Amino acid sequence: MAEHEHVRVAVIGSGFGGLGAAVRLRREGITDFVVLERAGSVGGTWRDNSYPGCACDIPSHLYSFSFAPNPDWPRTFSGQRWIRAYLEHVADVFGLRPHIRFDAEVRRMTWDGENLRWTIETARGSLTADVVVSATGPLSDPKIPEIPGLDSFPGAVFHSARWDHDYDLRGKRVAMVGTGASAIQIVPAIQREVGRLTLFQRTPPWVMPRVDRAISGAERRLHRALPFTTQVRRGVLWGLRELQVQAFTKHPDELGLVERLAKRNMARAVKDPALRAKLTPDYRIGCKRILLSSEYYPALARPNVDVVASGLTEIRGSTVVAADGSEAEVDAIIFGTGFHVTDMPIAERVVGAEGITLAESWKGGMRALRGASAAGFPNWMTIIGPNTGLGNSSMILMIESQLNYMADYLRQLDVLGVPPGPQGTGGGRTALDARPEAVDNWNHQVQERMKRTVWNTGGCTSWYLDASGRNTTIWPGTTTEFRRATRRVDLAEYEVIRKAGERTKTSVAEAAEAAEIDEIDEIDGKKSEAAA
Repeated sequence: MAEHEHVRVAVIGSGFGGLGAAVRLRREGITDFVVLERAGSVGGTWRDNSYPGCACDIPSHLYSFSFAPNPDWPRTFSGQRWIRAYLEHVADVFGLRPHIRFDAEVRRMTWDGENLRWTIETARGSLTADVVVSATGPLSDPKIPEIPGLDSFPGAVFHSARWDHDYDLRGKRVAMVGTGASAIQIVPAIQREVGRLTLFQRTPPWVMPRVDRAISGAERRLHRALPFTTQVRRGVLWGLRELQVQAFTKHPDELGLVERLAKRNMARAVKDPALRAKLTPDYRIGCKRILLSSEYYPALARPNVDVVASGLTEIRGSTVVAADGSEAEVDAIIFGTGFHVTDMPIAERVVGAEGITLAESWKGGMRALRGASAAGFPNWMTIIGPNTGLGNSSMILMIESQLNYMADYLRQLDVLGVPPGPQGTGGGRTALDARPEAVDNWNHQVQERMKRTVWNTGGCTSWYLDASGRNTTIWPGTTTEFRRATRRVDLAEYEVIRKAGERTKTSVAEAAEAAEIDEIDEIDGKKSEAAA
């Protein structure tokens, strides 16, 4: 990086959120930005997760940007390499590569109250930015539990998101720890080649069949010749999922039929009643994410697979020990134990206006205004922030809604102060900081709606919940509702910082002037909603 480099916007991460932000910035006419990526290529979680069988459980035409439809998806549910290739394609087609700084892991972001900008320290040097858009995502930092004896285990140990492709699993005795979305893909992918597979299951998941198929050449030719057919396909997929939301958020009892279908799916593949008993959840379906696989149960029924209905608690040399006392000798341990979702490590690296980190500010639980802005952290926003996750649909829909909010945020800054010139000179020295009462009000509304949802009432403990049992992860509504809630920035929810230490309420005249630019976004907003 150039010495004393200054940009208007610094985007952190180059997954769907980061690349989407970069595209939107260019569409808004903003070219003075960088994308800071800690790895050597784009892709985010779809670069990091390359384990056998890795694929998406959302249909391909919905799990892609509305502004970058792909007529050539090979399957209805595409695998990791195709999704990663799609993101590489987006980076190329939209001319994003000149903006990306690879191997530039962010080590510290500190708000400079005197100059109203962020000072960012990276592995490649330092820079400053007027606005930071954090798009690191919640599925970026693997979580491995602290297990006594793990450090002295003589075999191979790795997390599903850090797969060791140099380690040959053929004929090995393998312990698979966890039964989440990654594990149910890994188990059938490796079961045929390992000597013995021992699955440690603390909580059984609900698993529905994955109705996957190849997309025919005729379908792809149709989508290329008539692009609107891709949008129609996407719209149908979106609409069906919107109709399901009420059962998750207001009437969990309606999910009983889905439970019966899931049990039939299990019974077809698992004939052993003892094994079925181990695999049958004791909580309402939907409380944890419903998983999709047509191969998981058949793999578990194979003779070289043991299911231990208990968590891994200790390791003695090559012996792994479960909480129920059962033991197994293994050559390798694979952790499919999820990520730091409610305690994202990036929060420890963000220092706000009061000199405290975002992690300290969120000590009582993550919270952000409309999933984007945290009080005390001016001109900082996050993509896929608190309570923006989904339990049944595509996160790309939520990302695009937050990109609308980001775009309007930057427009409001333009209205409230003269945009910075080259190298940050001549700027209007203006920033927006979410009001604590606005954040509290938004969070209260979200948590009140959460009380009726299956994620809070379904009787399970999931990664949706933080250490205090609060659901700080999921959005308790439809994607349409979120799109409306993030179409525009409400300046009444922010403090305007004119210069160091001076915070003002937005005047009536400023609010009126800012409101004029909302009309500009009206067309974009309607187009985006229609595309979704």
